[in-house]
Amino acid sequence: MKKDYKTIREVVGPLMMVDCVENVKYDELVEIHEKDGSVRMGKVLEAKGNTALVQLFEGAHGLQISDSKARFLGHSLELAVSPDMIGRIFDGVGRPKDGGSPIISDVKLNINGTPINPAARDYPAEFIQTGISAIDGLNTLVRGQKLPIFSGSGLPHAELAAQIARQAKVRGTDDKFAVVFAAIGITFEEAEFFREDFKRTGSIERSVLFLNLADDPAVERIATPRMAITCAEYLAYELGMHVLVIMTDITNYAEALREVSAARKEVPGRRGYPGYLYTDLASLYERAGRINGKKGSITQIPILTMPEDDKTHPIPDLTGYITEGQIILSRDLYMKGLEPPINVLPSLSRLKNKGIGKGKTREDHPDTMNQIFAAYARGKTAAELAVVLGESALSDMDKKYAAFADRFEKEYVSQGYDTDRSIEDTLAIGWELLSDLPVTELKRIHPEYLEHYLPRKDGE
Repeated sequence: MKKDYKTIREVVGPLMMVDCVENVKYDELVEIHEKDGSVRMGKVLEAKGNTALVQLFEGAHGLQISDSKARFLGHSLELAVSPDMIGRIFDGVGRPKDGGSPIISDVKLNINGTPINPAARDYPAEFIQTGISAIDGLNTLVRGQKLPIFSGSGLPHAELAAQIARQAKVRGTDDKFAVVFAAIGITFEEAEFFREDFKRTGSIERSVLFLNLADDPAVERIATPRMAITCAEYLAYELGMHVLVIMTDITNYAEALREVSAARKEVPGRRGYPGYLYTDLASLYERAGRINGKKGSITQIPILTMPEDDKTHPIPDLTGYITEGQIILSRDLYMKGLEPPINVLPSLSRLKNKGIGKGKTREDHPDTMNQIFAAYARGKTAAELAVVLGESALSDMDKKYAAFADRFEKEYVSQGYDTDRSIEDTLAIGWELLSDLPVTELKRIHPEYLEHYLPRKDGE
């Protein structure tokens, strides 16, 4: 029997103090019952002695503490899970946001999850096709990987996220594929964009959406990604599905974490973020992966906006340490009109070599990937040299590489947000671009692949 406490001392903003409590634990869920029968939810931020500090999910506007009572539920926030979740839209704490009925299920999972035994992990190996050449061809996503997207304020990461959610698939298998999409602290306009895009394209039929808006409480923002990952764990490890989890924006999550930390009067770390930011982010990212003996898998694409486009900011910096690479969006490429503006040179997928090659993509993929990287890097260097010294200072070969770099950006990287390219399409475009260079420059590709795949120009 849960005990009701009428000892609410004070409310300041979304924070509430409750006195004379017994056996209350950190992160415990709380119900606030008002005189008119309405119920607000909150969770314990701090329990010290017989006093509990509670943060309300819905805020404290209009709450009369003299007529209200607090009930501590003895457990953390939970999510009711069911196969019926697929195709549904929820708010940040798992309540239906699409007008449908609540999920009725006997299975309720703690959103904090349980640690995965490292010995039980299976190595990521299978290729996931996103339909985006700059990712599939050069910074390949592998099933079970954590591959974040580093963006900036005003860059089109929302469009890229929707495109990946719409197009991503595991090739060569009949296993079910699902997308769990967590929107964290976004504006109403962004939420409507995602909602309409998922419905317009039909991708809602294989997706679960969790939408947390910018005016929702900070404590709900902290729960949203955990709700999404808990849903993904159920779909992957209980239903045997391959699940792609897309979370945007992790920066909003970290800001909420800083706000709650300040409310608890914790000693701040770098830039005011709590000292445990690394551990907290790891508790999200490390829930991705594959488990031995389980058919399903969880692949994560966290998206974050870098404050002032600074890669050394604590959020992208720590994320880079935990995850297996990063896809970086470039403001310069965005200003050039590239869609999506992915800067492939500083981008990196540390597991790409595990998911490409014969039997996974195609045997020529690793060689062409290395050759395109090298050619584009040399072309960018030549273009920068031309700006400083003038084009007349370039050799004929430098000019060929500069032209390659320009064409590469326009035809390979920039494909729009509605074009879904197969890996074969991506490789074909890569070969077409490489054919502009002399064969003697293609030193990173095996001769048999040159013979088989390189398009022949007139007179060759």
